[in-house]
Amino acid sequence: MRKVVKFGGSSLADSKQFEKVGNIISADESRLYVVPSAPGKRFSKDTKVTDMLIKAYEITVEGGDLGEQLKKIKARYDEIIDGLGLELTLDDEFATIKENLEKDPYLDYASSRGEYLNGKVLANYLGFEFIDPYETIFFNEEGQLNDYKTNKILKKRLEEAEHAVIPGFYGQGKDGRVKTFSRGGSDVTGSIVAAAAGVDVYENWTDVSGFLVADPRIVEDPETISTITYRELRELSYMGASVLHEEAIFPVRSKGIPINIRNTNRPQDEGTWIVESTAKKPAYTITGVAGKKGFCSVTITQALMNSQIGFGRSVLQAFEESDISFEHMPSGIDTLSVVVHEDEFLLKEQEVVARLHRMTEPDSIEIESDLALIAVVGRGMKSQSGTAARLFAALANANVNIRMIDQGSSELNIIIGVANNDFEAAIRAIYENFVARV
Repeated sequence: MRKVVKFGGSSLADSKQFEKVGNIISADESRLYVVPSAPGKRFSKDTKVTDMLIKAYEITVEGGDLGEQLKKIKARYDEIIDGLGLELTLDDEFATIKENLEKDPYLDYASSRGEYLNGKVLANYLGFEFIDPYETIFFNEEGQLNDYKTNKILKKRLEEAEHAVIPGFYGQGKDGRVKTFSRGGSDVTGSIVAAAAGVDVYENWTDVSGFLVADPRIVEDPETISTITYRELRELSYMGASVLHEEAIFPVRSKGIPINIRNTNRPQDEGTWIVESTAKKPAYTITGVAGKKGFCSVTITQALMNSQIGFGRSVLQAFEESDISFEHMPSGIDTLSVVVHEDEFLLKEQEVVARLHRMTEPDSIEIESDLALIAVVGRGMKSQSGTAARLFAALANANVNIRMIDQGSSELNIIIGVANNDFEAAIRAIYENFVARV
């Protein structure tokens, strides 16, 4: 068994958290490669080191003195180094950062230094080799990951290292400068390292014990999902459920490597396993429920719509020409509804309506706003009869009116639309019926 382990910012916020990470790694000799984030918040009103570095960049751009800001950042690392009793100094590293920022203020370089420095500290603490992503992870001219070059060079480098720390979040751009992934990019780095090393498991350690069936801000103490497929994860992530960066799925999925979401503060918890497919029966009919507010639907009515070739294409073209993407497109015999983000649509509302009239000559167009979408997702729904009936009954008993229904042929999910002010009540009703009462 060989593993890549990634630790988030909250897992490496101070020396005590570093000790937890050290214990986790030493407890399992198969944890060979470690991907750290920059130090996160130590308490609710604290500042993440990455945000402190971005502030340093802003000071430089404004022509200010970097000295005091870099002292504050260095103090965060010195607390970790001193707390762990390490014989390590970052004086030269901070001198280099100061020199580079003053010579060439560059946001990606500044924001990447949190991971870089944390990787240096963690490698020293663990006695592991340090591998700089700048030398092993590459982007193309469009700013996208260069998969071929990265996999080739990183794979060779990892084969030469029995144990290593590879900082997350950044690599080298086509122009030779440091290039970062989007926020959450350390998850992506961990996945890239896992794929290149060809390990058996990618462990992603954070401050929660895996994915929850529902949002804990809406449902009190929801159950943890033990196993979830990539397809289910995609559906729930799209509707707002987030523990893992979406782009972190693809490198390991192509290699058949499972992801295990674990809690640094509760290492005894099994967490959530994310897999390609599984024969394990889910604990509940649904795997999870998630949703978002702020949608509206545009319903186009046209008699004998189904006999008009290209009608649907013309409808979507009207939205495309207005640079608006659609979310869902439920339809009836003579109606077709396009669901879009309300704030995006309102800016071009009449422009779209005019295009629809010109391109489709509809009988009528109706716009309905203040819509929330909820996805009820689960591989167990396919084998259970009456799932839709249970769902509708649960919402009816909670006095929630369903304003839209959309279900794909895969039977993996059902998407419903409700009023924005019914959103929380609908989530709670669904959870109560499918999980809490089981």
